[in-house]
Amino acid sequence: MTITPFETNLYQQLTPFFTGHQFLLLPEKKQFRRVIDNGFQNIILSSVFYSEDTKLEVNFGCRNNQVEQIAQQFLNNLPDYRPDANTLIVSIGRFSGFQYFRYRIHSPDELADVCAQIEQFFETQGFNFLNAACTLPTLDRLLNEHPGQPCQYVYNQTHRCYKGLIAARLNHNSHFDGLVDSYRHMLIRMTQNPYEQLHFERLISYLQHYSAN
Repeated sequence: MTITPFETNLYQQLTPFFTGHQFLLLPEKKQFRRVIDNGFQNIILSSVFYSEDTKLEVNFGCRNNQVEQIAQQFLNNLPDYRPDANTLIVSIGRFSGFQYFRYRIHSPDELADVCAQIEQFFETQGFNFLNAACTLPTLDRLLNEHPGQPCQYVYNQTHRCYKGLIAARLNHNSHFDGLVDSYRHMLIRMTQNPYEQLHFERLISYLQHYSAN
């Protein structure tokens, strides 16, 4: 994958900071990643180039291997992408309450300023969120606290139904049966694809008989 001069400068400025927090740069995946006991945490940097400026979006999230090892059996993701699938992912903008926020960069000085803002965000909020987010109790809460509404920590709300239900089952959530009904109805509203509904019913059956050793 081609790395642009802008991305090279971006990585050079951010690498010392993220390396200091045990995040490794993976330029081919356009992210910094930190492997943890139950998965990974990552910061994904997405640039879009225009004639007058560059817009940068920063997404961050985590993967819980226990959730994903079950989820990927039932989702239609390509096999090559399954090991890199996030369980939670949110942009700095959405996390901060701004749905369509992007950093706009016109010059090297502005790039340096944006990098400083990114570092400050993770020092004050981002790292704390990541350290809590991938534990099963927090995953269960973030995915399932408002089952009738879209979850801000997942872009694909269909996948949210699967992963929310898995997190609830693994966390012994007493409202599991109610979540089954909520997400079953949500899937029917979101898609009329009978194969999707069949996969979800198979997941429900799997979880109802699941016992972690």
